[in-house]
Amino acid sequence: MFTGIITDVGTLIALEQEGDLRARIQTAYDTDSIDMGASIASDGVCLTVVALGADWYDVQISAETVSKTNLDTWVVGKRVNLERALKVGDELGGHIVSGHVDGVAEVVGLRDEGDSTRVTLRAPEDLARFIAPKGSVALNGTSLTVNEVEGREFGINFIPHTKEVTTWGDVTLGDRVNLEIDTLARYVARLQESL
Repeated sequence: MFTGIITDVGTLIALEQEGDLRARIQTAYDTDSIDMGASIASDGVCLTVVALGADWYDVQISAETVSKTNLDTWVVGKRVNLERALKVGDELGGHIVSGHVDGVAEVVGLRDEGDSTRVTLRAPEDLARFIAPKGSVALNGTSLTVNEVEGREFGINFIPHTKEVTTWGDVTLGDRVNLEIDTLARYVARLQESL
């Protein structure tokens, strides 16, 4: 489990297609404190550490994961939002995030509002019903509050701090973004179906 509070921005320093995709991510994390087999959310995708170095870790990514996320757009040099798994006693600053991406949203609008940036995204049709104004979503692993919803499109406001400590300062039109809907929204919808 994660909180959607990004604690490092890593860089992809190697990608290799073996039986699965293998990625090497350079990080500021103390890799001596990372266990082999640990889960680290990388752009919101819960991935398992399979090798460690002084300032990097490797993950193995199945074809299923690549097909359901934006990881097919990863290239060497890309910056990646990182979050280590939640530990008992950690502060819950965002919302509960599983690292199991539900789909990919597309950035369809960008506009500056003061020092902040308003980003409009288009959700996949089957996920749009789970997104509500003032509800939570995780986008590329970042816990965010939804400002408004109109059909499949929804808006998020990025303050300067978020743009500085995540990859959201690099966002461009057409970007494909990993979307994880709020777990609570999923359960409420399931309960309504059974009534």
